[in-house]
Amino acid sequence: MSQTHDGTLTPGEVAALLQDARERTLLLVSPLPEDELMNQHNRLMSPVVWDMGHIAHFEELWLVRNLEGPVQFGEMPGIFNPFENPRSVRGQLALPRLADTLDHMACARRMVLDRIVDGDTGRADPQLLAGGYVYRMVAQHEYQHNETILQALQLKDEDGARYRAPRAIVPPAGRPVAADADGMVRFPGGTVHVGTDDRTAAYDNERPRHAVELAPFRIGAWAVTNGEYAAFIADGGYDNRSLWSEAGWKHRQEAGLAAPQFWEMRDGQWWTRSMDAETPVDPDRPVCHVCWYEAEAYCNWAGGRLPTEQEWEAAAGWDPATGTQRAYPWGDEAPGPLDANLDQLAFQAAQTGAYPRNVSPIGAYGMIGDVWEWTASDFTAWPGYQTFPYPEYSEVFFGPDYKVLKGGSWATRPGAIRNTFRNWDYPIRRQIFAGFRCALDG
Repeated sequence: MSQTHDGTLTPGEVAALLQDARERTLLLVSPLPEDELMNQHNRLMSPVVWDMGHIAHFEELWLVRNLEGPVQFGEMPGIFNPFENPRSVRGQLALPRLADTLDHMACARRMVLDRIVDGDTGRADPQLLAGGYVYRMVAQHEYQHNETILQALQLKDEDGARYRAPRAIVPPAGRPVAADADGMVRFPGGTVHVGTDDRTAAYDNERPRHAVELAPFRIGAWAVTNGEYAAFIADGGYDNRSLWSEAGWKHRQEAGLAAPQFWEMRDGQWWTRSMDAETPVDPDRPVCHVCWYEAEAYCNWAGGRLPTEQEWEAAAGWDPATGTQRAYPWGDEAPGPLDANLDQLAFQAAQTGAYPRNVSPIGAYGMIGDVWEWTASDFTAWPGYQTFPYPEYSEVFFGPDYKVLKGGSWATRPGAIRNTFRNWDYPIRRQIFAGFRCALDG
């Protein structure tokens, strides 16, 4: 058999796609002894071995059991069902040991590859198989857990025994970015398209592509930097009640927020930590590990606001000159190593301007990679949304409790990000690799 059932992906391409995800998972966990993989370092995140087992069961569910007849996400085995066992309790579960988990991951993969080689698509839902969607969905799922694992490992700080990151690259140095006097670029407004009709890789919450009317606005030519954020701190931003919403001020007080997570003042200078590396805060890198409320307060201090999700997406990929939508700021080509700071192996954000191709049609730099960017928008369904293939990915999270983040981070795999990709989290969360940029009307 030289191709999958619809000619979109060959068996070799499917195998390479899945292998790429697995190699990264195994690389990230390789520095850790078994006890640390089994331990829950923080109740906000799972024990890493839980993520590994969940990856294996997800692949088995959709690429093995699904071929025997339609499946539902709720059929995920209880111990690895995230709705039956939220993160806060996963450290108390009777998790399998590392050897058993690795064996399950390998066995599930062998079954998948054997079926692909044999051309066995069984009784799977044709919509899932169309365009090779289900294979990309499974790969993206593992990519996303790669980033989740890194979030957990960033929180690991017990007795100084920090995660020894397998660093393989160093980001390039920053370069100047063109902007107006306020450090912004302008979007002229008008009718634009956001979302996508892609059914080969995009998740259901990204669909469908639809028109929205936007008023003219300005948006930061780059994500807010550490240096800019340090000025907010120095000016008393955390103590100025007028900059914070009621909910934000309440959280600031309860959580004792005074600086981004992992920042520490030493002899009059801010230091930060990324995994096992402690360094002085670089003023030219995007600020990271701030929650939505901190981003909102900063924008108020700076005389701006957070962009809406629609504004962010238009600024990232809509070309006002041609009236066309790009998949990425630089065009429709998938990210390569010179396009954006993605793919984990630097384990930090790069300086602003380091990737000169990563500029949108209106001149906004770095809207893919480095840090996820908070937007002003709640996570809701696009007009015409249809759940596919299971409601537990998107539908159950729609509502005012979650804010949308866009653009990916240094910890995001290239196969799990595009301008239309929608991430979401609680506005109090800081363990995610998130920053933001400001916007203004007009």
